[in-house]
Amino acid sequence: MTPEHDRSRSPGGRAALSDLLRGHRLAVGLTQAELAGRAGVGVRTVRDLERGHATRPQRTTVDLLADALGLTGSARREFVATARPAPAAVPPAAPVEADRGTPVALPQPVPLLGRDRDVAEVTALLDAHPLVSLVGLAGVGKTALALTVAHAVAARHPGGVVGVLVGDGSDAADVLAASVTVFGVSRLADLPCRLAGRPALLLVDAVERAPGPVAEAVRTLTAAAPTVRILATGRRPVGLPGELVRPVAPLDVPPAGAEPADRADLDRWPAAALFAARFTQARHAPPAPAELPALAALVRRLGGLPLAIELMAARGRILDVPELLDRYGDRVLDLAGGRPGWAPADRVAGTVTLREAVATSYHLLAPAERAALRRLAAFRNRWSVALAEELLADGDDRWDAVPLLDRLSELGLLSVRGAGPFRFRLLDAVRDFAAEQADLAGETAAIRLRHASVIAALVRRTAPGLVGADLPGTVHLLDEATGDIIAALAYAAEEAPATALLLAAALPRWWRLRGRDVSGRRWLRRLLADPRTADARPVLRAWALLGSARLAAEHGAGPEELPAARAALAVFAEVGDVTGELSARSVLCAVLRGLGAHDEARAQAEAALTLATRHGRVREMAVAQHHLTWHDVRVGELADARRRLATVDRLAAQCGDQRLRLLARADLAELTRLEGRYAEAVEQGRRAASALVELGDPGRRRRTIGTVGLALALQGRDDEALAVVTELWPSGPVPAPRRAPAVERWEPAGTGRDAHTEDALRALIEGQVALHRGDRELAAEWFATAAEAAAGGADRRDLVEALVGLAASTGDPALLDRLDRARQITGVNLLPREEELLYALAAQRGRPGRT
Repeated sequence: MTPEHDRSRSPGGRAALSDLLRGHRLAVGLTQAELAGRAGVGVRTVRDLERGHATRPQRTTVDLLADALGLTGSARREFVATARPAPAAVPPAAPVEADRGTPVALPQPVPLLGRDRDVAEVTALLDAHPLVSLVGLAGVGKTALALTVAHAVAARHPGGVVGVLVGDGSDAADVLAASVTVFGVSRLADLPCRLAGRPALLLVDAVERAPGPVAEAVRTLTAAAPTVRILATGRRPVGLPGELVRPVAPLDVPPAGAEPADRADLDRWPAAALFAARFTQARHAPPAPAELPALAALVRRLGGLPLAIELMAARGRILDVPELLDRYGDRVLDLAGGRPGWAPADRVAGTVTLREAVATSYHLLAPAERAALRRLAAFRNRWSVALAEELLADGDDRWDAVPLLDRLSELGLLSVRGAGPFRFRLLDAVRDFAAEQADLAGETAAIRLRHASVIAALVRRTAPGLVGADLPGTVHLLDEATGDIIAALAYAAEEAPATALLLAAALPRWWRLRGRDVSGRRWLRRLLADPRTADARPVLRAWALLGSARLAAEHGAGPEELPAARAALAVFAEVGDVTGELSARSVLCAVLRGLGAHDEARAQAEAALTLATRHGRVREMAVAQHHLTWHDVRVGELADARRRLATVDRLAAQCGDQRLRLLARADLAELTRLEGRYAEAVEQGRRAASALVELGDPGRRRRTIGTVGLALALQGRDDEALAVVTELWPSGPVPAPRRAPAVERWEPAGTGRDAHTEDALRALIEGQVALHRGDRELAAEWFATAAEAAAGGADRRDLVEALVGLAASTGDPALLDRLDRARQITGVNLLPREEELLYALAAQRGRPGRT
């Protein structure tokens, strides 16, 4: 069946494109939306064509629609001829003389942003290769780069620098005739005489319009005139032997998380600088400082494609940057606008969307390559060759992905940046288009499930490196995969909870280091409660239970997870999993300490030390010694604690665990402060805090800085101590509560938050500063605040220190009884300095000294 075309005809006798398209669409039974989806074009494009609003669509769009309609033979030729009638010949640009005397018959290039390295590299390539092709997506800036390079190398091509724009439907004779003509001769045979052995450069633009004829014409031309070098641009290479294909990547964009501080910071990224410049032209005012974060996010979403940036920035006449991001951030594939050619005389009428630009390159791929691209669209950020091969594998059958990645890079679909393994990334527009195609093919569910399994396997084999010498590299690798980890976990939790549990159970140490203890624990509790994971392996569930307890201890919710930690320990002990048992005892040490169950916590640490020693686990020996150090400090055995920290440092060095060594050094700063050597504690604490920045343990770093602040306050360096307060709490001091400290009662809280420890530290610093300045009333208020906060924290020595300060600042003898009671419950012994303070207070009140 064929559609009727007699109702309306063009002046040339052909049916109007609108009727022709509508007739073919109805003949195959497709709606406008179904045709758009099958062709990979926008619904609006189909609608405008059928309404006659777009009379000369891009050749790309025509080919995509013809493929989707299944047109072949004469029907296809008629459809193409109707949509794209042969244009009149475009005269070449008038030659101009370059400053160095070389005839240059090309337009002047537009100023480029962020392409200096590209210009230098392509310039060098032209010296070494007779044919260089710049390949990339439509709108990536291939032609602008080629024009800049051509002008830059003009002096090295005294035979002339000229260019031709390939037209739709051109054959080899057309391309060859145009190429000869721009050199100023009418026949190919005359060209060698015209050049007289001098090097010349021919720019061939838009190779994709007639790739076969271009290849034949270039082969013929260079055989007749070997001194002619060819610089080609297109969405695909020319395809000749000896061709050097140089992909043109989009402009660099600000990385995620790097919010610009000001316009100068933003302009370091060429994509952002280009958008800001074009936006300023459209609105006649530069982006406001408040718009810069949205601007950075928007150019990231646009993928650094100059075409997309130009189209988006033009809308700045109506919308501000946050409005652009909100309105179009999820619809960048539908951005459309006039597409300029490489010379003013060659502007092409019609509209091109990013979807159509990507679709052109997508349809250059073989069916198997398209299927692979649809799978790769599951990755949310950068990925490695190994991960790509895992995702693309069919069962155990893995294949070499390098040729595919090379092909995707050659066509400008793939971004390759950096030197690490995670250096590959699909452009956002490409990923969005490929995901749409996966939806149309009904593949999305299977692809996302495969992606979740691949990411779970990556995390499981990587997670052991979160302890020991490999910690920094492991954390960095997981940081690189953050977007994919989140996406995999979210999908698997709904569709494959067993896979999600496998993934989540390996993440607690990373979550803790990255301050995600609350959200991580929430994931684990949700998955453990899911009835679909009830039959998971007991050891896997034990690791998940232990991870939940580990994370809970970070934010003071450890008591809630005490049964989970005990259950995990029982499973590991039963199956003889030494690693699991040691980890469980370590977590129990932290949880029990937060509960105030110090004797049991010490017993767990001693059992872990015995087990680790028996099995020669050096790192776990160091961890157990580290736990026991706190108990030495609690009972006032500071010399024993110092010796134990030296052991921790030695064992950690032996097994290469840099993090454990840093934690021991941070503890050493606190121990030195407790010994009364404040200046030394300040220096040790500052060195440890600086090293902890790279470690990525913000909570421990803040505690160490607090140690520095408290040592400064005790030394009488008030201004420096208050500077530490400002650093840790930049919002400024919170007024201490006004209360009557003599009637305050303390009860063990049993639970608390990590913030309690920081609140107690801050109040202790403020209290010591006030006491040193002679403001005993204010000091008492701060020490009372510290005592209240410390009662809910894990470090009960802070509580005793706060009560000692409160007694010293008020002179109230009732506080001595309160202090005695707190010491009996916590098991904390007083230090010599504290004994002296309280003895003096008791002597003033006629009471015996306390020990």
